[in-house]
Amino acid sequence: MLMKYVFSLVLSVITAVLLICSSAYALPFPVPEQLTYELAWEGVYAGTSTLSISWNGNGYKIVSTAKSADYISVFYKVRDKIESITSGDSFASNSYDINSHEGRHVKHLGVLFAGAGGREKTSYIDYFSRSADRDKEYKTPPGVMDPLSSFFYVRTLPLVVGKSVHVTIFDDEKVWNVEVKVLKKERVKTWAGTFNTILIQPLLKSGGIFRRNGAIYIWVTDDARHMPVMLASKVKVGYIKAILEKASFGR
Repeated sequence: MLMKYVFSLVLSVITAVLLICSSAYALPFPVPEQLTYELAWEGVYAGTSTLSISWNGNGYKIVSTAKSADYISVFYKVRDKIESITSGDSFASNSYDINSHEGRHVKHLGVLFAGAGGREKTSYIDYFSRSADRDKEYKTPPGVMDPLSSFFYVRTLPLVVGKSVHVTIFDDEKVWNVEVKVLKKERVKTWAGTFNTILIQPLLKSGGIFRRNGAIYIWVTDDARHMPVMLASKVKVGYIKAILEKASFGR
């Protein structure tokens, strides 16, 4: 009787582990994944950036960081961290947190999405605000994503040149239906190697992680992973590029 109980317990544990692993790895790209980029402005080294995804037991944790080079930080310091927690094993957002320090501009914004923790509405919080309305509530559709989680969702979709895909996101206190254009295939050389890629362009109407007044282009590998190997964002003078330096997978 004891052996039967022990066997059932072990089987239950193994089953639970397999379910967790299958949820965490039921994607066309590996989880965990960490990508490190060199930031360059018109060919000049400007800093580093990282993009990572991991499984936290209940959903995906996605983190993006950006750090300016020391010589740039003397007159314009950048220390940005954006974190997205998804709900369940999908890319629907549970929470979204922005800690941003860019020059003299410092902000800490948070979004707690409807459905998570029993919330009926989505809460938008400006943690640095001292006004009475620093916490606001909005109605958002089920399954809505944030700008960061939506990109990882796009990575799971078939990307066909000439055909756009669409994602619904909540950003800048509004719900947006964002078109992602699939432009062309291109061979791209990075510090991590040379890749066959697909060039996509999200037509962002909000500020998000990139300014609304600058075009953004993303080169993802032309395979099931759709790993981002290079990003370019239009600024007032030229482009800032994030070029893949290294990629690591597993624990």
